[in-house]
Amino acid sequence: MFELTFLGTSASVPSAERNHPGLLVAAGSARVLIDCGEGTQRQLLRSGAGFRRLGRLLLTHAHFDHMLGIPGLLSTLGLQRNSDGMVVNAGPRTLESVVRMLAGLWGDGRAPIPLELVPVGDGEVIQEDGFTITCFPVRHRDTDSFGYSFESIGRRHFWRDRFEALRIPDGPIRRELAEGRRVMLPDGKTIAPDDVLEPAESRRKLVVVGDAESTDGLNGIARDADMLVIEATFLDADVEIARKYGHLTAAQAAELAAVSGVKQLVLTHISGRYPAEDVLAEARAVFPAARVAADLDRMTV
Repeated sequence: MFELTFLGTSASVPSAERNHPGLLVAAGSARVLIDCGEGTQRQLLRSGAGFRRLGRLLLTHAHFDHMLGIPGLLSTLGLQRNSDGMVVNAGPRTLESVVRMLAGLWGDGRAPIPLELVPVGDGEVIQEDGFTITCFPVRHRDTDSFGYSFESIGRRHFWRDRFEALRIPDGPIRRELAEGRRVMLPDGKTIAPDDVLEPAESRRKLVVVGDAESTDGLNGIARDADMLVIEATFLDADVEIARKYGHLTAAQAAELAAVSGVKQLVLTHISGRYPAEDVLAEARAVFPAARVAADLDRMTV
């Protein structure tokens, strides 16, 4: 299960209601921040999420509305002394922008907390406890943009009473069963994983796309996702302007959801030029299971 907190849902110009982009994804003990627009740390406080256990930051690209909140957040984490450090994943050129920004504030190779800057590539998989994050390229102007697909690992829990009844000892034998392999007990009895493991939990899939000028190549990535979070900066009436600035319309985002068979579409990166209900109406005309995210919305996958 993934728990999402929308920290910022505006396009490049924020409004009184919408902060610059930021999304917190929590699963198990892990909390992953996607983008860190200006004001993100205040949004973390307003949402009640706070600053603890922010171990990973995924950046979609290097445009300022998606990353200018990084220095303030790192400074706060350093002052509070409650962070063991952070891994920042992004495209190589995006990380270069982060390095230059931090060097201008704290000097070369310095930051308020320990940082590990790790570039990502197409198809690269990041392993977290209980889920994986797969990175994929997204077309957006001249940036090395990436989106991220989260997939839970279908874990199987032990039937405790069966372990006791079969007198299965602690240690390597239980680990072998948990990993799906048959084992032989000291008395010669063979035990299969299905003898002692509950049915696997349903896998969940969450796909997050930042700014995008095209949905080309995203169909396979989004296929059968439980939730697709994607930008909808323009309406179809302004499709030429959207193309000029490298963004999607609500209809284009909805078309991707429809052809990909996703269960729910969540639109973000909303421009102040349109009422949210107009964005929603255009998307639902193509894909009824759509909604427009608002700041501090919480959703569960």
